[in-house]
Amino acid sequence: MQNLLLADLVADLPPAIRLQRLVSSLCAHFRCGAVALLQLEGDHLRPVAVDGLTQDALGRRFAVQQHPRLAAILGRRGVTCFHHDSNLPDPYDGLINGMAGEPLPVHDCMGTSLHVEGNIWGVLTLDALEVGTFDMQAQSDLRDVIVLVEAAVRTTRLESEIRALRVARGQAPADSAVPDNNEILGQSESIGRLLHEIEVVADSELPILLLGETGVGKELFAHRVHRQSRRRNQPLVHVNCAALPESLAESELFGHAKGAFSGAITDRPGRFEAANGGTLFLDEVGELPLLVQAKLLRTLQNGEIQRLGDDRPRTVDVRILAATNRSLRDLVRAGDFRADLYHRLSVYPIPIPPLRERGNDILLLAGRYLELNRARLGLRSLRLSADAEEMLRRYSWPGNVRELEHVISRAAIKAVSHGANRNDIVTLGVNLLDLSDRDLPQAALDDPAPDTDEAPPPQSLRDAVDACQRQAIRRALDTHQGNWAHAARALDVDASNLHKLARRIGLKP
Repeated sequence: MQNLLLADLVADLPPAIRLQRLVSSLCAHFRCGAVALLQLEGDHLRPVAVDGLTQDALGRRFAVQQHPRLAAILGRRGVTCFHHDSNLPDPYDGLINGMAGEPLPVHDCMGTSLHVEGNIWGVLTLDALEVGTFDMQAQSDLRDVIVLVEAAVRTTRLESEIRALRVARGQAPADSAVPDNNEILGQSESIGRLLHEIEVVADSELPILLLGETGVGKELFAHRVHRQSRRRNQPLVHVNCAALPESLAESELFGHAKGAFSGAITDRPGRFEAANGGTLFLDEVGELPLLVQAKLLRTLQNGEIQRLGDDRPRTVDVRILAATNRSLRDLVRAGDFRADLYHRLSVYPIPIPPLRERGNDILLLAGRYLELNRARLGLRSLRLSADAEEMLRRYSWPGNVRELEHVISRAAIKAVSHGANRNDIVTLGVNLLDLSDRDLPQAALDDPAPDTDEAPPPQSLRDAVDACQRQAIRRALDTHQGNWAHAARALDVDASNLHKLARRIGLKP
């Protein structure tokens, strides 16, 4: 065991792969149901690598004060063990793979706090489904490998710092997989490309136009651009252009002089002056009145503003980020948006992918909202059934991330209102996922309705094969109570190859 960890420690591995191999090795050695490595960020613990937990686990954020076992592990050095008769709730109840929606049987749990350079870094937790798994020998084995686990964490952090320095010097491409504190959750290829693109353009000072459907999170990405720009220590001022009354839009953006209009009893600076030296984010910029568009264009051209009712121009230094869920080109053709302003704002357009194109990011985001609602409603555990996970993957999400948040919140509230016991593991099934009866466009699932002559929607051969493999693996896991080794034998494949396949098709994180 220790030799394997030492070999990985000196190997040239990407940080994410190093930590994943670490938890997988520990899971195999200790015969665990699950192993998780969680990093402390403020008052929350964020999973950075897990083995044996549901796919949404990496999207969850565990508030330390709401999880007494995690708080106990974090609060002391060395190994902390919880036996099967502990009355403290386990943060992973209902989240271990292969339980097919059933509550966990009595089990053992142990963990240890991790320290890097004298400072608390996070925790390592191990859960087992069989009583007595973590006996005195297992606890002793964990004590022996703590220093190696901390070394792996330290090495990973050092590698990330070196890579960040190389990125800053232009010697390496940005690493889009590095976690972001502003909670842009996603591991899909489309999000990876987007984060890399933002990393490259953020420090350029160019105006950026964020394009995307309602609910994709344009404001979050605007914050990320600002945070990675040279103006990061200056203000980011957000203006919702759709909420500005036409009569007040000019005053709100550029300010006004005393007496400029009825009720203007003092001089008032506008949003441009508030953002001076920093960034101005114009959300839903397509809603600006044409008169204000003309004045905005002059500001972009010469860096000057003029308060309403004041003849004296003022110089401002502001970087513009704009966002819209509408086609500005169509607005230009309709005469509702100035063509010259459009070209000024769209120097660098960045399209944000809709949720339906982000694959298993849906489950990461669902995990975040499940944990938030678990805490909000005072539940022991809140999870999705396998059928519910599949439904979330197949839904087209016209309202994107915002709709997903509302769907999870509604389902959790409905579960409680229907009599769910807060002390049980609450599972949200397809009957609670209120997807089709909202006042939104009807979003069809991928499967065609039965008894219809209409052709099914196009599906690539790769997608069809993946779906078939996913179904076969789930069935084998259910049959063998989540035991991957037994499932591999039943499917007549090598166990390591089964784990690799499961990760590729989204059955494992």
